[in-house]
Amino acid sequence: MFLRHCIAGGLLAALPAFAWAADADIAALRAEIEALRSQYEARIAALEAKLAQAERERASVGAQPSPSNTATAFNPAISLILSGTYANLQRDPASCRLDGFVPSGGEVGPPPRSFSLGESELVLAANIDPYLRGEFMLAAAPDNSIAVENAYLQTLALPKGFTLKAGRFYSGIGYINEQHAHAWDFVDAPLAQQAFLGGQYAQDGVQLKWLAPTETFLELGAEVGRGQNFPGAERNKNGVGAWSLGARIGGDVGVSHAWLAGLSYLQTRPRDRQFQTDDASGNLVTNTFAGRSNLWLASLVWKWAPAGNPSVRHFKFQSEYYRAGSEGSLTYDLGGSNEFTDGFRSVQSGWYAQGVYQFMPRWRVGLRYDRLHAGTLDAGANTGQLPLLAAYDPHRASMMVDYSPSEYSRFRLQFSRDAARRDVTDNQVFLQYVLSLGAHGAHAF
Repeated sequence: MFLRHCIAGGLLAALPAFAWAADADIAALRAEIEALRSQYEARIAALEAKLAQAERERASVGAQPSPSNTATAFNPAISLILSGTYANLQRDPASCRLDGFVPSGGEVGPPPRSFSLGESELVLAANIDPYLRGEFMLAAAPDNSIAVENAYLQTLALPKGFTLKAGRFYSGIGYINEQHAHAWDFVDAPLAQQAFLGGQYAQDGVQLKWLAPTETFLELGAEVGRGQNFPGAERNKNGVGAWSLGARIGGDVGVSHAWLAGLSYLQTRPRDRQFQTDDASGNLVTNTFAGRSNLWLASLVWKWAPAGNPSVRHFKFQSEYYRAGSEGSLTYDLGGSNEFTDGFRSVQSGWYAQGVYQFMPRWRVGLRYDRLHAGTLDAGANTGQLPLLAAYDPHRASMMVDYSPSEYSRFRLQFSRDAARRDVTDNQVFLQYVLSLGAHGAHAF
C-alpha cells in the first residue's frame, strides 16, 4: 500500500516536467513551419517578379516591327526592279508606228530584237514624319538613258479623307497609267495607252484626292501640272499646262468578287508639240501642233478569288476605253521650203480588254485584245501631205503565260499578233523576267 502511494506521488511530481517538454516540441515545430512558410513565400515572390519582368520584355519585343518583314526595316525603304526581255520580231521595231494617229513621241512599239534590258527602277520611299511621305524613282531605259519618273511628297494626316501629292508622279487618270511597268500583266502597254498617252503619262504638278467616308469605295481626284508630256508639250509659260478630274467607285460582291470602275478627263494646251513623219514624197518633215487636246478615259476592273483567297486561283478582267480630241492648228514642214499652217481637228478612240487567270499557284495565263479607231481627222490642206494620218484602225491580239516562283520574281512568255501598221502584220514573241530586290510597297487594287 505504501508502495502504491509512493508510485502515484512520483508520477504526479513528474507530470509538469513532461508537459513542459511537449510544449517545447510543439513550439519548435511551429517555428520550423513558420520558417519554411517564410522561405517559400519569399521564393514565390521572387519567381513571380521574374515572371512579370519576362512578360514585360516579351510584350515590348512583340510590339516592335519585324525587321525582315516590313518595308521600314531601312529608312528609307530601298528597292530595285530588274527587267529583261528577249524579243523575236518579224518586222523591224525601228519602223513601228501607229498608222492613222499623230506620233506621241513616247514609248511606242516593241522592245529591240534579241536580248535587251527592260526598264530598271530604283525606288526609295519612306515616311518623313507623321505628316508626310516621300518617294523617288529613277528609271534606266534599255538605251542607257536615265530619267526621274517619280519624285513626290504625299500627305499622311490631312483631315476628312483628303490626300495631297506634289512633285513628279504618274497621273491618276484611268487604271493602268498609275501602275509601274513591272506590275503590268503583259510585256507592253495597250495600243490606246501608247497612242493617246505616249505609253505612260506623268507630269510635274499637284494632285488632290478625297476618299468618301462611305461603305462603298468612292474616290474623287483632281490634278494640275505643267503638262510637259504628250498629249501636252513644253510651253515655257507660267500657269497650268494641263489639268484633270477623275472619280473611282468600287466594292465587293459577296466574299469572292470585287470591282472598281473609273472615269477621268484630261485637258492639255500644247503650244509647239512637234512630230516627225514622212511626207507624200517620202521626205522626213517636222510638223507642229498648237491648240487644245482632251481625253476621256473610262475603266473597269473585276476580280474573282474563291472565298476571297487569291493564293490558289483567281481571275482578273480589265478594260479601258479612250476618246481623244484635238483642235487647233498644224504647221506642216516646220522650217522647210513647204511650210504651211492650217486648221487641225481630230476625234479618235481606242480600247483594250484583257483577262488573266491564275489556274494553280504561281501559274497564270492571259489574253488581251487592243483596237484603235481612226475616227475623224481633218488637217485641212495638210491632210494630203501626211500619209501617216490617213484613216486606219490598228489592232493587236496577245496571249501570255507567266510563272512566279515567289512574289519577288516572275518569268513570262508572250505572243502578239500586231497589226499597228497598214497592210503589215508582225508576229512577236517575248521572253521576259521581272525581279524585285529589297523592300517594295504593295500595288494598288
